[in-house]
Amino acid sequence: MAGNSSEITDIIKAQIERYEGKAESVDVGTVVEIGDGIARIYGLAGCMASELLDFGDEVFGLAFNLEEDTVSAIILGDYTGIHEGGEVRTTGRIVETPVGDALVGRVVDPLGRPLDGKGPIDTKQTLPVDVVAPGVIKRQNVDTPVQTGIKIIDALTPIGRGQRQLILGDRQTGKTAIAINTLINQNGRVLICIYVAIG
Repeated sequence: MAGNSSEITDIIKAQIERYEGKAESVDVGTVVEIGDGIARIYGLAGCMASELLDFGDEVFGLAFNLEEDTVSAIILGDYTGIHEGGEVRTTGRIVETPVGDALVGRVVDPLGRPLDGKGPIDTKQTLPVDVVAPGVIKRQNVDTPVQTGIKIIDALTPIGRGQRQLILGDRQTGKTAIAINTLINQNGRVLICIYVAIG
């Protein structure tokens, strides 16, 4: 028995000698309210605007409303597992997403992680998610039309490439159908289309 205890003591001493502890400084907060993909968190005093917050279980959030006592965050993923009283940690990183030609034809989540089962995305370049759009003077002129494939829209309300277009309407009136029809109509043209599903 004494031999076994001395062996255990030697093993523990060897592990202590090889131990290389690293100090890690993170803010830890507590979820005080959660609903509709938005969480209010108490206790993140050092949180930055647009910082990536870790809710655990591979669920992250975007800090967007910094108040005196609380921080509001948009959940970037499945928020059904987040409950009041849950722990949230800051990461010290601003939310970024991968960019480049490797994303063309892929389905990704808000953080650029693949959802289509086609393997990892082979790109090393990333850009912040929240950036200020260039001013009107710096943008190129809008001089090339984008055909929606719906003759009445193309005739009455022409849309230019690079222009923003708002599609208004009540539920079930065909807003999504117009957008998808426009994407399909670009087949064979030199135009990259990005479809963003929200909700």
